Amino acid sequence: MAARERLICTSAALADGGDGVRFEVARHGACEPAFAVRYCGRVYAYLNRCAHVPVELDWELGRFFDLTGHYLICAAHGAHYDVRDGRCAMGPCKGARLQAVEVFERDGAVFVREEA
Repeated sequence: MAARERLICTSAALADGGDGVRFEVARHGACEPAFAVRYCGRVYAYLNRCAHVPVELDWELGRFFDLTGHYLICAAHGAHYDVRDGRCAMGPCKGARLQAVEVFERDGAVFVREEA
């Protein structure tokens, strides 16, 4: 199946370690909730679903980071995920991973690459 690119937000909308941007992504014939965040200058995106139990991660709308700004945290279970690879570093799903979503930046904007 061919992929298409779709605008998520401006690059400026994602501050390092700050709030994320929620969006939906087409996967396997359905739209699924996802989010993008910036960490150490790079944009990362994942399905908005804990690896332990399929609930959305953000503890407030668009808030995915823990208080240190270094881990993504599940509001329901306290699982802490490494932003760079989605691996659970601490919590009930240690070693499991968030499902990555392919994103990229171009010309001051962030795009998702999804199924057409």
